[in-house]
Amino acid sequence: MKTIAIIPARGGSKRLPGKNIKLLGSIPLLAHSILYAQQHKFINAVYVSTDDEAIKKVALQYDALVIDRPQSLSGDFEHTVSALKHVLESIDGVVENVILLQATNPLRPQNLLHEAFTIFQEQQTNSLFTVSRSHHKLGKIINNRFIPHNYEVGQRSQDLEPLYYENGLLYITKSSVILNNEIITKEAFPLEVNHTFANVDIDTQEDFDYAEYLLNKKNF
Repeated sequence: MKTIAIIPARGGSKRLPGKNIKLLGSIPLLAHSILYAQQHKFINAVYVSTDDEAIKKVALQYDALVIDRPQSLSGDFEHTVSALKHVLESIDGVVENVILLQATNPLRPQNLLHEAFTIFQEQQTNSLFTVSRSHHKLGKIINNRFIPHNYEVGQRSQDLEPLYYENGLLYITKSSVILNNEIITKEAFPLEVNHTFANVDIDTQEDFDYAEYLLNKKNF
């Protein structure tokens, strides 16, 4: 039984063209996730799923294995799980665990994956994902009126009901879950990570600039 990492990285980004191979620091955005995975001995192989030749070239340059993703699984509205499932169906051997690392979340605390994988095994769960606490006063707008959701008007921020968001830093799941077209199950373990890196999810140039700012700081 083995554990693999999969990094989905399709071409055709519209809001930030070429983002997966755009240099963040001195290396392509995609390479940050490849190198992060390669630091962990419990990962037996690192795969990049892509439909783009330039991305494929970068992945091979950083010693990742590449699975050519068909155009039918590369559309704007295609779910990530389809790319993961395609990788599992394309490789030989029995895979027990899949670690999903999104290229658009290039910055992760150094010990996070080791900690997460240890918890994943100890909890004997079928999936794990990272979350962060939100400190925002949230609400809905209905008929041009703001309706508070997680607080009452006048309530202090520090007294808010704890709410959490899926930050995308990493996911760990059993391959059987993915083959059943899921990544996060109802029983998934939510690992809380309250770190500045959890705020980085690159979709625009502004997101990219923020990631570059954090990367250049000496405090992380």
